[in-house]
Amino acid sequence: MFLFLISCKKETGPASSEEAITSASANREAKEGVGGYVYTSSNEAVGNRVLVYSRTAAGNINYVTSYSTGGNGTGAGLGSQGAVVLSGDNSILLAVNAGSNSVTSFTVAGGSLQWQSTVSSGGMLPISVTVYNDLVYVLNAGGNGNISGFRLDADGALHPIAGSTKPLSSTAAGPAQVSFVAGGSALAITEKMTNKIITYTIDGMGKPAVLHSINSSTPTPFGFSVGKEGIIYVSEAAGGAPGASVVSSYHVNENGTIELVTGSVSAGQTAACWVAATANEKYIYASNTGSSNLSSFTPVKGQLSVLEAVAGTTGAGSATIDAALSVNSKFLYVLSSGVNTITVFEVAGDGSLDQVQTVTGLPASTVGMTAK
Repeated sequence: MFLFLISCKKETGPASSEEAITSASANREAKEGVGGYVYTSSNEAVGNRVLVYSRTAAGNINYVTSYSTGGNGTGAGLGSQGAVVLSGDNSILLAVNAGSNSVTSFTVAGGSLQWQSTVSSGGMLPISVTVYNDLVYVLNAGGNGNISGFRLDADGALHPIAGSTKPLSSTAAGPAQVSFVAGGSALAITEKMTNKIITYTIDGMGKPAVLHSINSSTPTPFGFSVGKEGIIYVSEAAGGAPGASVVSSYHVNENGTIELVTGSVSAGQTAACWVAATANEKYIYASNTGSSNLSSFTPVKGQLSVLEAVAGTTGAGSATIDAALSVNSKFLYVLSSGVNTITVFEVAGDGSLDQVQTVTGLPASTVGMTAK
């Protein structure tokens, strides 16, 4: 299914966990060896939760527990990338609550999350969040749309930055993702309805300053992955037209100006919307919602070429959406909204994908994915 949707005191929050980790689960993890964790958001209309899965060294994941965000989801897809993110050092997890116009921060210790704050997102319908050091920005898609900034304190609680709320390029932008780029010197935002990628420079006070924009190489810029040296890899869904999706690359300078590097590289798939890049930036994976599969690309100094038009499949009608790589880039985790599953792929040395596992039973509203 292709989605166009288009006070400073620390508060007392919800309990850190809604259900205890069972002894059987703990014994299993001790036996198998936990290699990391995968997180996603239930996005339920009454009581949004972060779902936690432990990852074995072989890539398999097992459900552990869930944590209340203290906010609500929408009960439906958000049409965005970045609804759940980890900080660069994996010590903070952030999740948007699109149904209650708020964002939540947790501190992370192994697989355990500790709620720290749930605060107003600074707008309506928050769909994407990004973090760089102690700076956090939220993308709000509702109303006229905007971005709004926050600081993380030493405890991991969020505090609004006065004067940080800024508009998008249009009141009908239909945004999809916000992310820090160029070493934290700028923010990039994709706008599905205006077919633009915009940037804001970030000043010394952590506030957005100068706005720049570029027309996307192909219509409907959606999700993107941030690479090295200011490169971003952007899925462009071409309005969901069959076989017309592409991935393009752009360079964002420290002054926020943006320029095309490689335009409209096609794998012949439909509704490419989510993008994940390996840590060494050797392989790029696009999740094609309309085709229910993944395509792979290889970038050389930002220049893209198709590696495999169909690198992995999740089943007819599965509707692949959010994707995330483990911290070592050995495993790719893919959420499918049509069948409410997470599919696990092992990433081979040549970039090919081997299916490892499919986990079922996720809430139908689940969105966002991050891993470590």
